Amino acid sequence: MVKYLSEEWRAEVEKRLKAQLSPEKMNNLTSSMNNRYFNCPDGKSRYFFVGFQNGAIDSVQVGEGDGPKAEFVISGDYDVFARISRAELGSQKALMGGLLKLKGNMVKALKLASLSDRLNKIIATIETEF
Repeated sequence: MVKYLSEEWRAEVEKRLKAQLSPEKMNNLTSSMNNRYFNCPDGKSRYFFVGFQNGAIDSVQVGEGDGPKAEFVISGDYDVFARISRAELGSQKALMGGLLKLKGNMVKALKLASLSDRLNKIIATIETEF
């Protein structure tokens, strides 16, 4: 079991994404996504960043603060992201329901929503302490 958003969790996320997502499954996508978490249990703000180059996982990062620049920035409360990471809530539903805020090209984001769901399904398989 790994602690959510810890370095151990990040390493496990990266390992599983690289093993289970081929460039073809990711439509040879080149993009980046930065999830910004507010109201974390320790009172800090955190981020979870994923970058893709030609469909391959290029970068997976976690840390305190805002994180790196990304094509898409999704922000919301820790609890909402935790529910998504446990597969209790879909990311599209959270966005459409106003639980998360998106900065970036909304049309492109909607096209990429199914790819985001693939990531979340893999992340949900990691035994995580929230």
